[in-house]
Parts: sequence; C-alpha cells; structure tokens
Amino acid sequence: MNKIGIASDHAGYEMKEFLVGYLDAMGYEVLDFGTHSPDSVDYADFAHPLAKAIENGELERGIALCGSGEGMTMTLNKHQGIRAGLAWEPEIASLIRRHNNANIIVFPARFITNDEAVAMLDAYFAAQFEGGRHEHRIEKMAIPCGAAGDAAK
Repeated sequence: MNKIGIASDHAGYEMKEFLVGYLDAMGYEVLDFGTHSPDSVDYADFAHPLAKAIENGELERGIALCGSGEGMTMTLNKHQGIRAGLAWEPEIASLIRRHNNANIIVFPARFITNDEAVAMLDAYFAAQFEGGRHEHRIEKMAIPCGAAGDAAK
C-alpha cells in the first residue's frame, strides 16, 4: 500500500498538512481531499469523497481528522464497506486494524499532538488484520441496517 487518502476539516487542517509531509517523506502517494485552508468548513464535505475513493477501489486506506474525530468517524461509517476507527493512542490505532480491520484511521486533532499522530499512524500501518474470531464480526458490520436482527441467529 503506497497510496493513501487524507481528509480534514478546519480543526484538523494544520495536523493534516504535517501528516501529508510525513507520509510523503515515507514514500506514500497521498491523495489530499482537503480542506486546503484553516477556514471554517463542514467535515462531511471532505469525509464523503474520502469514503467514496475507498468504496470504488481507488484507495485501500485513509486518514481523517477533525476536532474531536467523532464527526468524521460518524460520517465515514455511513458508507458501505467503510470501517473508520477513532484513535487516541498507539494501542488503539493498532487494535482498530488488528481486530476491526479499519480502513480509515481518524484522529481527534484538537486533543493530540503531531508526534502522537505519527506514533499512531506507525502503529496502524504496522498492524495487520488478525481474521479468525474477528472475521465474522466484520462480516456482520456489512449487514444492511434493518437486517441486523438476522445476524444474531
């Protein structure tokens, strides 16, 4: 995986710019979905294009940032096939990949430093999905809303 997408709102803009530089230095091709300034914007306007790029196979993984990370996470997870996980420390970043097969890592930009974000990215990239007992749990995530009761059988 040498290609990754990144998206943020205004609260995550500065950290996003830092991470784009870090990823570039690490040899990644970065698709930057914005925002491209610190001016106030709506996180959904940037979350949806990132999610669609993963849905259509243009990308395998992404990074998203907003103030708390929650708005991006909620918006991204509305998309079929997206498993966005909010991370605030390296162990969580690793677990969202190992146990939940997260294809987007989300950062709460107002609550972490650039160095903490890099440590979490490194942990996320180093982790591999474990499969096994986690596989059927991931499959249940893909069940359309309203049919979830059938999954418990």
